[in-house]
Amino acid sequence: MQSAAQQALEIEQVSDHPLAGQEMAGSDIIVQVLAQEQTDVIFGYSGGAILPTYDAVFRYNEKTNDSMPLIVPANEQGAGFMASGYARASGKVGVVMVTSGPGATNTVTPVRDCTADSIPIVVICGQVPTAAIGSDGFQEAPISNIMGAVAKHIFLVTDPAKLESTIRTAFEIARTCRPGPVVVDIPKDVQNWVGPFRGRGRLPVRGYRERMHAVISSELTADKRKQFFDALTQAERPLIYAGGGAVNGEASEQLRKFADEYKIPVVTTLMGIGTYDTTEPRALHMLGMHGTAFANYATDDSDFLIAIGARFDDRVAAVAEKFAPGAKYIAHFDIDPSEIDKVKSVNWHHVGLLPESLQHLLEYGKEIYKFEADYSQWHEHIAALKSTYAMNYDKEIDAIQPYAIIEEINRHTKGHAIISTGVGQHQMWAAQYFDFKQPRLWLTSGSMGTMGFGLPAAIGAQFAKPDSMVINIDGDASIRMNLGELETVTTYKLPVKTVVLNNFGDGMVKQWQKLFFKGRLSASDKSLHKKNFVKSAESDGFEYAVRLDNKADLPKVIKEFVEYPGPAFLEVVIDRDAGVYPMVGPGMCYQEMITGDHIPARDADKSKKEVDSSEMF
Repeated sequence: MQSAAQQALEIEQVSDHPLAGQEMAGSDIIVQVLAQEQTDVIFGYSGGAILPTYDAVFRYNEKTNDSMPLIVPANEQGAGFMASGYARASGKVGVVMVTSGPGATNTVTPVRDCTADSIPIVVICGQVPTAAIGSDGFQEAPISNIMGAVAKHIFLVTDPAKLESTIRTAFEIARTCRPGPVVVDIPKDVQNWVGPFRGRGRLPVRGYRERMHAVISSELTADKRKQFFDALTQAERPLIYAGGGAVNGEASEQLRKFADEYKIPVVTTLMGIGTYDTTEPRALHMLGMHGTAFANYATDDSDFLIAIGARFDDRVAAVAEKFAPGAKYIAHFDIDPSEIDKVKSVNWHHVGLLPESLQHLLEYGKEIYKFEADYSQWHEHIAALKSTYAMNYDKEIDAIQPYAIIEEINRHTKGHAIISTGVGQHQMWAAQYFDFKQPRLWLTSGSMGTMGFGLPAAIGAQFAKPDSMVINIDGDASIRMNLGELETVTTYKLPVKTVVLNNFGDGMVKQWQKLFFKGRLSASDKSLHKKNFVKSAESDGFEYAVRLDNKADLPKVIKEFVEYPGPAFLEVVIDRDAGVYPMVGPGMCYQEMITGDHIPARDADKSKKEVDSSEMF
């Protein structure tokens, strides 16, 4: 890590970039920095305040054979989610470019969504000229104030000489430590300013770099490694609880090595899906509100919980004091010190880079501590849990079951496809019934739970991984939010596949209303709506657009859908009463899980507990 003096020197130096020292417009400087940051696609919608930079992108692509294509969505929110999908699938920084006022404010939701899930994107916003800021000019909005509350960081560039270093610093902040979105608000006169391109240099953000240095240089000491293994020696039922931080921190490989070396079972959060291969015998899939019953019961039964990049959020540990009640020892690995003891007090913790921390721990255990353990009885217990409390549903009913749709798609994809989702019941069914062999195959809006996320995120993922199969699992209510992006799929000839599980309404809301509001379907039953999704897809250029409403046709249609070589759209009319189970209701612990009619519960009476609606939030 560079010292402050070295950083200051770097800022003053000029690089050997072939264009260094040349005079160019601010807009061209922006594009050159994007190229230096290896940006290979930009998602955005044009407008007056960003036109200079859009023109610079056009001219750059003319010279470089479209090396930085600009993808135009139906709406700026779509651009934000496309960049998010790109970042989630690739691990790189997604880039959004929008105009001032409504163009920028339309990206507020994806920016907050990225902050909540720790996803790195850079949003470049046009702004009214510097002299007009605060005058309520045409398409002006106080983006620095608005975005400051939801982004990881916000820059308002008023000094043109700092434009280049600001853009470069935005990428640095977005991708380092706990990743997140950075917004750069650039007045039109700054884009038109002409000055020297230096080819290097960053802003002297000393406080941030000091915090970053503390994380990067934080080593897992020999004493702490010994403490960990001393505690693990006392454990009979250890369990790894992996969260989104393990994915974002690129720690999946080391986590798998550690889990496999000591034969420790693994549960994941919604955001941690794919960290550990879900087809492995010791994989317990997702825990939490809609986690598998066997994952939740295993968490209750564990005596040593190892949290890796997880934050004990309310969908996992809603009743913190009752979460993992049998754990005599809890260890917590994270990159963000604010997460330690925030929700659940732990016995041991380490803040640092996850891959290095896990690798050092593994090496110490093997080479110095010589740790060995026999967890065969725990493995037998885990196998019994997975068998007794397996996911299940009514396979005889005539209505098409959503679980069967996902199982059939999964039979073809075998855990290798990139799956994006909207938000609602379909999201949870996808999380429960799909397999994921690797990380970054599962793209969903976790903490924010943003409806309309799935389709644009799938588009972004397809640009990130053009040779991968990308499937968006959506709901009829969720896809309406960004239905216009169907045309974006066909415009760019993307082989994105979309499944709409249509239960004629807001399925998850209806499930809660049936359970906790005595069946009063206030504003959630859309059965009177006449939306023809297939015609909508056809009007947007989908040559494969099919409606499946006959259970007998399910295998044939799914095979056709998966194997279709181009953009494909499938609407499935599913059982309107299909629910998401298990479900840990508000105010409940895992022992009080509602498992439904087809998954057994440890305590049937507790699993049927009713919850007063006042407890819901």
